[in-house]
Amino acid sequence: METISGRVTGAQSGQRVVLYAKSDVWWVQPFSNKPFTTIEPDSTFTTTTHLGTDYAALLVDPGFVVPKKTDALPAMGGAVKAIAITPGRPSAEPAPIVPKNIQFSGYDWEVLQVPSDSGGVMHTNRASNVWTDRDGFLHLRIAREGDDWTCAEVALTRGLGYGLYKFVMRQVPQLEPGTALRLFTYDPMEASQNHREIGIELSQWGDPGAKNAQFAVQPYYVPANVFRFDSPEGRLTNSFRWEPARASFRSHRATNALVSEHVFTSGIPTPGGERVHMNLYTFGKSRTPQKKGVEVVIEKFEYLP
Repeated sequence: METISGRVTGAQSGQRVVLYAKSDVWWVQPFSNKPFTTIEPDSTFTTTTHLGTDYAALLVDPGFVVPKKTDALPAMGGAVKAIAITPGRPSAEPAPIVPKNIQFSGYDWEVLQVPSDSGGVMHTNRASNVWTDRDGFLHLRIAREGDDWTCAEVALTRGLGYGLYKFVMRQVPQLEPGTALRLFTYDPMEASQNHREIGIELSQWGDPGAKNAQFAVQPYYVPANVFRFDSPEGRLTNSFRWEPARASFRSHRATNALVSEHVFTSGIPTPGGERVHMNLYTFGKSRTPQKKGVEVVIEKFEYLP
């Protein structure tokens, strides 16, 4: 995926942009469950897109029904107020991203270097914010770059399917309210099962009064799909066992003292193209902006069928 951006002239209140990339047919971008791109106050828009031979941007009214894929783009008229199409071509800048893989806990991980969506706001990932030390521990960091914060994300290079996923946290510092650490499975191509996303999230999502951790099965807006709890600092093990129609979560200290546990039995996806992701980032809609950098150390990832 790559960044795609543009500018809208004469947009009315409530209107949004719908983006498509062409690969034999037109596919809505960035994902079928996120078909709309917000127009910023300065009339610009930015998001990510899968690569294609051509790209299209549609300015649409509220209520526009978005085709997930189509042989031909929607025609002008009705809810479609403007269309712009451009051919795909190599970009002169920024410089091409060099793929980076690391070894951690006996697995190959891809270090993601394309922007990611955090609460409707894009954040930048940097390869320099990810490394393993001489003990083999994985470090994820949020670091300042000019006026912005850069973040970190890694993804397993293959899927694992049903089984036990365990993350041993060497050191979990006190995270700011707007900082998020997520340990989860994700399939970018399978929107019908909410991208097969299940996992553990350490964040207050910008609210200093909220609990700082949750177990979750997407979609998060279904109350039964999220279990909130308070997670302590220090060395922790977070895990979940993914089974047919069941996901069992557990968090405990190094002494094995239980922090929290919960079992979900509805909305559980089946395996497919998901991969394990671990990312540390600033939440886009935080009420309290990031004040300083932070580093999280993950001692071990373990999978048992």
